[in-house]
Amino acid sequence: MAHIKIITDSTADIPKDLAQQLNITVVPLTVHFGDQSYKDWYDLTPAEFFDKLKNSDIIPTTSQVTPAAFEEVFRSEIEQNDSIICITLSSKASGTYQSAVIAKNSIENADIEIIDSMSLSYGYGMIVIEAAKMAKEGKPKQEIIEQVKYLLDKLDVYFIVDTLEYLKKGGRINLATAVIGNILNIKPVLGIKDGLVVPIDKIRGSKKVIPKMVKLIKARGYNLSNQVVGLAHGSIPDKLEELKQAIEQEFHPKGFTISEVGSVIGAHAGPGIIGVFFMRD
Repeated sequence: MAHIKIITDSTADIPKDLAQQLNITVVPLTVHFGDQSYKDWYDLTPAEFFDKLKNSDIIPTTSQVTPAAFEEVFRSEIEQNDSIICITLSSKASGTYQSAVIAKNSIENADIEIIDSMSLSYGYGMIVIEAAKMAKEGKPKQEIIEQVKYLLDKLDVYFIVDTLEYLKKGGRINLATAVIGNILNIKPVLGIKDGLVVPIDKIRGSKKVIPKMVKLIKARGYNLSNQVVGLAHGSIPDKLEELKQAIEQEFHPKGFTISEVGSVIGAHAGPGIIGVFFMRD
């Protein structure tokens, strides 16, 4: 039986214990607070990051995984495995995917597949987990790749941020949208299209956020009763529980898988981010 190694980057926001359990190698991006640098999910837990973010005057920045970092991991893992499947965050949001491709091309005679998730956070993290489970079961490489691409094509993401300030400063939305949103206390419902963050709808006031998100999902006719729904939050467990209960009451999914938003995604989204991830019919 061929040994297939699943590799991803830290913005998949896979809980560390689950990554270890499923033998997923996670290559970290880096978050910077001024002159201090931290490896995402390794040097700072999500809770530590958001605590630091709330108490710091510095707006953090982030940097991608370098080709050298990927190459080191690939060379180490290919010695112990027959092939590698590496799934990265969207190439439209980071140069991390391109770094993985460069690293792959620098290693001769190695069976390495690089997949651009065209997504962010635990949405594609859930699919990385599915790939790792298939690899553990001994499924063929091509079958895993086809399933990953099939699921990525069906993946839908809805998330809300508490403020547009971080997305604005990170260049993820334009200045006018951010200014209008903050002045009017508008909370945008955001999604991902073609690998980029896009607005789906907007909500005025914090109390309507969860009901409106659920209403939007329902209005689009999605059936969540036949699947496990993914949830992720930026150190706001009470809001997470509210969203979980609302989805449970409206859609009755098979269950939930829950993660926290790591420091790199959190640096661009800011505190108060909460997201839901599921597969379209």
